[in-house]
Amino acid sequence: MKLISVNVGLPREIAWNDGRVTTGIFKQPVQGPIRVQRLNVVGDQQADLSVHGGPDKAVYAYPVEHYAYWRPELPDRELTWGNFGENLTTEGLQESLVHIGDRFRIGTVELVVTQPRLPCYKLGIRFERPDMVKRFLSSRRTGFYFAVAQEGTLRAGDPIDVVSRQANSLTVADITRLYAFDRGDHEALQQAVELEALPESWRSYFADQLHRIAP
Repeated sequence: MKLISVNVGLPREIAWNDGRVTTGIFKQPVQGPIRVQRLNVVGDQQADLSVHGGPDKAVYAYPVEHYAYWRPELPDRELTWGNFGENLTTEGLQESLVHIGDRFRIGTVELVVTQPRLPCYKLGIRFERPDMVKRFLSSRRTGFYFAVAQEGTLRAGDPIDVVSRQANSLTVADITRLYAFDRGDHEALQQAVELEALPESWRSYFADQLHRIAP
């Protein structure tokens, strides 16, 4: 497992639907050691802090393996690292293998997996396709967010080492499945509600879902 690219970007204002919108989804790869702080990667910033950023969404990772899927799906786009708004383009960390609460070390940084990424309309702006949000979620290739457990520095090419695994936890793919595709899995919903490593907003959502399907 290794870090393929580190990508950052500052919010910019762009034209959209006869108006203007500010977004931080445009990222570019950066070289050299980059510092990661509790709330973000240095040089990076989120635009709308009501839905982006915060301790549980400090760093967004996207598996490099998914680019092979998206290239034929988006033949008119020249995809480069950071195109999905990710801070870290990773190799060897996929949603079906990574559990909520897993802890990894990259360089001197320690990161804890918190949740999948739910796309917003700005992903459609990024790719100039209004259907991109639906396609992204349907693909189940969501990537995932990290909380920063230990600040430090990292750089492209660094190995990704396991600090600890939450083997009895749900995977990132499980959380996406429960949210969007299989909302009636009572046992998994109960596990999600009790999963301490999952942010409270997710646990509350799944508790409500559990209540709705209760006999």
